[in-house]
Amino acid sequence: MQPEPRLFLDTSALFAGIWSAQGGARMLLKLGEAGVAELLVSSQVLGEIEEAIRRKAMQLLPALAVLLDRSNVISVPAAPQRLFERCRELVAHPGDARILADAWQAQVDYLVTLDKAHFLDAPALAEGVTFPIGTPGDCLAWIREKLKG
Repeated sequence: MQPEPRLFLDTSALFAGIWSAQGGARMLLKLGEAGVAELLVSSQVLGEIEEAIRRKAMQLLPALAVLLDRSNVISVPAAPQRLFERCRELVAHPGDARILADAWQAQVDYLVTLDKAHFLDAPALAEGVTFPIGTPGDCLAWIREKLKG
């Protein structure tokens, strides 16, 4: 049996999973709940998601806590400064470089995001990291392929 894939959700992917009861991001939360995938976030992601929910949809704040708990989301420690600096060479935006560094430090199998500007439309970034980066849908397709093999 293969080990559970370690999936790092950035703020955009986590927000999508909370905002919509359907779609790829919510399916990833369900996989975490079922114990099929290990879902990871950083303290930065948790801070950003809480701020976004408070600003855009305060009524979803209780759902955030419930979904994080049910999905067994794990908060990983921040990466060391030297890894963050390495990631700053790959991603110009400091917040996204921090997320990349934290995911890398956690030895994830996949970084899930909807951020086109800093992650998805950055082909040089994909060549500079040891794990795939993609949308929730891309990640689900990747999981399906792993289960076939």
